[in-house]
Amino acid sequence: MTTSPPSFSSDDPRDPPLAVAGRRFASRLVVGTGKYRTYAEMAECLLASGTDCVTVAVRRERLVNAAGENILDHLDTTRFTLLPNTAGCFTAEEAVRVARLGRELLRDLGNPGSEWVKLEVLGDTKTLLPDPVGTLAATEQLVADGFAVLVYTSDDPVVARRLKEAGAASVMPAGSPIGSGQGILNANNLRICMEYLKDGDAEYPVIVDAGVGTASDVAAAMELGVDGVLLNTAIAHAADPLRMARAMAAACDAGRQAFLAGRIPKRLYATASSPDEGRVGLPVSSGSTAAGESL
Repeated sequence: MTTSPPSFSSDDPRDPPLAVAGRRFASRLVVGTGKYRTYAEMAECLLASGTDCVTVAVRRERLVNAAGENILDHLDTTRFTLLPNTAGCFTAEEAVRVARLGRELLRDLGNPGSEWVKLEVLGDTKTLLPDPVGTLAATEQLVADGFAVLVYTSDDPVVARRLKEAGAASVMPAGSPIGSGQGILNANNLRICMEYLKDGDAEYPVIVDAGVGTASDVAAAMELGVDGVLLNTAIAHAADPLRMARAMAAACDAGRQAFLAGRIPKRLYATASSPDEGRVGLPVSSGSTAAGESL
């Protein structure tokens, strides 16, 4: 039996809910639906992660598995915002076509994610890194077509800024290549991305997308101050996916709370944790004064 993850919601004005394209989410995790051994396992892990938003690859051949099951029959469309993605697209034209297909499918379901798309335009099959030119072109087309575009990109701050200027509802820089499990490879670039993206718009949602391997990677990303993390393989391919889903929920909240709390500065040398005031002194030995001078 699946138990719900603990709730860490608060009325802290410094920590409003994640907001994307006018919609608010209690959880800062976005979780993918691919790569699970069964749809039943997928459904259980999604609930355990606490996510409110799940990504779905909407190309027709990916909606039905070898057993003839439709993935949409295993997703509670009243519980989750479904975020159709363009996974596996390598040109802007293909990505735009798949995004429009996803919109039509979700409109029939009445899901609020029908006007959204998680945009991926990949550069090659070996690295699965984004094609910056194709990604920007597809973003411009989909924004003009009325989509709220959540766009997967590299951790290049200049490209990230260009995508926001093109109208992306959220820019989602990679922590490391898709499915690599390497975690956050370049924290400094992510910091610069956030500086560029949030300049004049502190509420603009920046979500790390790709490369997460375990819970500590999620915590590390959240401690940087990003607004959320999108992951899939780290849960689906874990030795115990359900336990990992719970771990991801806890790590996401722990990283967020640590960011809000503010870490101590790193120092080269030690700093005593106990105060000097009121310290018990050593007894004075015979033949010496309290100042340590000989009689």
